Amino acid sequence: MITHLVTWTVCYLSQTYPGSRHDKRICDEEGYTFPLFAELFQDTGFQGYYPEEVITYQPTKKPRHAELDIAERFINKVISSVRIRVENILSAVKRCHIVKDIFRNHRTGFDDTVMQIACGLHNLRVRHRHPDQHFDLLELAT
Repeated sequence: MITHLVTWTVCYLSQTYPGSRHDKRICDEEGYTFPLFAELFQDTGFQGYYPEEVITYQPTKKPRHAELDIAERFINKVISSVRIRVENILSAVKRCHIVKDIFRNHRTGFDDTVMQIACGLHNLRVRHRHPDQHFDLLELAT
């Protein structure tokens, strides 16, 4: 799943895979293409995945028997602050419990359809979310 962090929408969804499959293996098989010089914030599950002409950011692991320096900790914090938005989008998609719970329907391709519908409902919810109403207390007092 590829998300847009400004609009909080799901931009791309790969097909679903049965069982436990590693994220990097799925990326290698699918052959994702990114715009030139796109920024890709990835977690440690994608270690070793560096698409061409894409700027990748990945947290630095703490070395054994040592600590990260201040700059590396700061960069890790910035990366995690971006990644938390992606996790929030994933949890919003999982509001449709059919995506989160055990899926027992065995029709071919139906699991992909269910995930597409859940992502579409999330995008619809985000696009039609009402902005917060702002008002000026001083203006109301006069």
